[in-house]
Amino acid sequence: MITLWEPRFESFLYTCLQAADAAHDLAHIRRVVTSAKRLAHAEGAALEIVVPAAWLHDCVIVAKDDPRRKEASRLAAQTAVTFLRSVEYPEAHLSPIAHAIAAHSFSANIPPETLEARVVQDADRLDALGAIGLSRCLLTGGALGRPLYDPDDPFAEHRPADDAQFTIDHFYTKLLRLPATMQTEAGRQEAQTRVTFMTHYLDVLRHEIEA
Repeated sequence: MITLWEPRFESFLYTCLQAADAAHDLAHIRRVVTSAKRLAHAEGAALEIVVPAAWLHDCVIVAKDDPRRKEASRLAAQTAVTFLRSVEYPEAHLSPIAHAIAAHSFSANIPPETLEARVVQDADRLDALGAIGLSRCLLTGGALGRPLYDPDDPFAEHRPADDAQFTIDHFYTKLLRLPATMQTEAGRQEAQTRVTFMTHYLDVLRHEIEA
């Protein structure tokens, strides 16, 4: 029955994503939903909680460089519950959906306390890895006007990594650390596959810069 609700979730998102950046557009949401469904099936999580949480996890957009960034997932949880009540989604699911949305965010640092929240968090973090994650990182860095790398130390080997200054530094401040934060076995396996690709990219980039 959850599939009957999905067009409503997607329709609602069209009103929420007007200010979304290229890394948090509807395509991102759809990928997270697909990954969340796959992880939910692998881990035995409840789709009636996972699916709406995955669809609505970014229904409030706060820019990466906005000081309110850490509050974005809590604001999204509140907005999602208001919407779900308005369409008479089962009340019993609203609290766990809200928790899954609030806990998905890396910057919010809210521990996921349910299997469904762990699945949604992993699904969102998988979209920060692999070819998609690499592309989103570069898109965001370009949109914020950040140089690709520090020409004196491209891979932060002799200085603290600073992703507020250089795009590639985001690999070291966050992205390469994500596999260790995955909450499900299926998520960990997929994360490791994707991060292997990203480390290969860095190796190739190093070769091209040094050449």
